[in-house]
Amino acid sequence: MDQTFYHSVRLDKSLCKGCTNCIKRCPTQAIRVRNRKAEITNECCIDCGECIRICPHHAKEATYDSPDVMKQYAYTVALPAPSLYAQFNRLDDVNIVLRALHLMGFDDVFEVSGAAEQVSEMSRRYVEEHPEKKPFISTACPTVVRLIQVRFPSLIPHLLPFNAPMDLAAIQARERAMRQTGLPADQIGIIFISPCPAKVTAVKSPIGIDHSEVDAVLAIKDVYPRLLSLMKRSDEVREDYASSGRIGVGWGNSGGEAGGLLTDSYLAADGIENVIHVLEDLEDEKFTDLEFIELNACSGGCVGGVLTVENPYVAQAKLKRLCKYLPVACNHLNGEYTPHAFLESEIEYKPVFRLGSNFKESLSMMQQIEVLCDRFPGLDCGSCGAPTCRTLAEDIVKGEASERDCIFILRQYMDQLPEDLLHQTEKEQET
Repeated sequence: MDQTFYHSVRLDKSLCKGCTNCIKRCPTQAIRVRNRKAEITNECCIDCGECIRICPHHAKEATYDSPDVMKQYAYTVALPAPSLYAQFNRLDDVNIVLRALHLMGFDDVFEVSGAAEQVSEMSRRYVEEHPEKKPFISTACPTVVRLIQVRFPSLIPHLLPFNAPMDLAAIQARERAMRQTGLPADQIGIIFISPCPAKVTAVKSPIGIDHSEVDAVLAIKDVYPRLLSLMKRSDEVREDYASSGRIGVGWGNSGGEAGGLLTDSYLAADGIENVIHVLEDLEDEKFTDLEFIELNACSGGCVGGVLTVENPYVAQAKLKRLCKYLPVACNHLNGEYTPHAFLESEIEYKPVFRLGSNFKESLSMMQQIEVLCDRFPGLDCGSCGAPTCRTLAEDIVKGEASERDCIFILRQYMDQLPEDLLHQTEKEQET
């Protein structure tokens, strides 16, 4: 198991009340409630942020950098995600936001949506060149990639072999900054402005590359209030930072990436539960004529990330309105793959849900689980602290829980206890 995998979603036990909301919504069943406190199984967590969204007590939190991280570098470059634009009302020029980032203290701004347009164009070419691998699955959402890596290993060959736009933008932004300033790489801070904690994880524990060129990640919700006042002064900055059109900016919404492939043979799903349904159907080979599948863990796409401030569906409408004012695309590669476009290594299966250390042990444990499942009521009530009766059975077999954690088994035990005590007393009197 990948014990060293970094996680950006954390639990504050001091705020946890032991409710079972999170165990029901976790897509990988990575959360249990033990001793009236939630516990996250790190190797199973995919940092989707669903527990942050659902927790009524704010016991789940995302980790990310403070804007003070900018002080650590001689020169800083902001990488705004396309979803940042969707947070503002009546925005008709992205340069207003980009210049406000400059006024906030960044020395340069490099649009992630510009790199997204490059990925779109390269994806179109790659899909045409490799029809035997269809349908292709986007690798832009790190939560989806991690989900496939741990739960749907048979679908790994369908993942597009490209870096996510964030990582491609970071590479290009650093190279440009080094050319313009003459500074060494370690004095240049590449800082991504993120809508979700999964991007923090993708920076700290990247999949398919040795390391990410992103040095720090700020939350959109932290940057947003600072930008509001600075946007009024955007005319003080003359630079034109905008470098993308509606294809790149459209990546912030669900369906935006698929739209950039200029094909009708696609499927776009958002929301982690819907994503899982699609992956299950894809694993069962129910889709036979699709070229491309775009999956976003957050509802509405990246605009629905838990580090944003706007309602995801309002944000979707804002981004669509903004795209009306943009050219179709501003990045063209003339049919060539841009440097650093491809992942450096193949994405590998991580068997975090394997029961035993070998086949024989796993088979024996499976048999024990089936026996236990027959004893449980099958209500999946969550009162035991596990999301389902089956997961409780798995925990028992692994030595992490007891049968009496089930309130129905406990009730049977309590009902039987007086009778057992009576029999024991009678035996003692006979002797």
